[in-house]
Amino acid sequence: MDEMGPILIFGLFALLIAAGIIYSFIAAKKRREELGTLAMRLGLSFSPDEDRDLPARFQFLDRLAQGSNRYACNILSGAIGSDSVIAFDYHYETHSTNSKGHRTIQHHYFSFFILLLPASFPELTIASEGVFSKLAQAFGYDDIDFESHEFSRKFCVRSKNKKFAYDVCHARFMEYLLANSDLTLEFEGPAIALGFGSRLNAPEIERNLQRLREVRPFLPSYLFTQPGYV
Repeated sequence: MDEMGPILIFGLFALLIAAGIIYSFIAAKKRREELGTLAMRLGLSFSPDEDRDLPARFQFLDRLAQGSNRYACNILSGAIGSDSVIAFDYHYETHSTNSKGHRTIQHHYFSFFILLLPASFPELTIASEGVFSKLAQAFGYDDIDFESHEFSRKFCVRSKNKKFAYDVCHARFMEYLLANSDLTLEFEGPAIALGFGSRLNAPEIERNLQRLREVRPFLPSYLFTQPGYV
């Protein structure tokens, strides 16, 4: 019986691993089906396949310029009303080496959203303090303060072009952001981007597509007639 103990333990361990793999496969398949259904309902196209060209196209966005082996998958794209949008899962890898010289690969996945604009603008990042500030600091951007002390306390706003930041972060938009403090936004080129730290489910993706579209009308119309930034 004692000799069988390690064998039984190993067998149970292998069974648990197999069960985990099967569960992950089923969950991923169900999520893809739900995303396909969502895309159909919203009138968007859907592709579950890996796409490396999409991240390369938008690699000027900080969140899509990290790590290696970058690709998008489970891509929803098209027009909702007058807005051209893209939502997708994003993957990248980072590598680390421990004190014994063993190299480890970390896989990172999260949901990302892009709304395309008819004009091109400087980079501007807006996020809750502590969420995006470290990445922004790495790019040498100063935190911009605003007249609203509550907004400045809760959000880290960074841009090399302070005029653009002040034009975008007007009173009504600051009020909206205070009511949606989990948003991490990046404006650059012809894009407004919204990123999260994990892969979202279909209802969450629909909700955040809506919130991304809610951001668009807060941009003053004069920015599109006389940008004067780039």
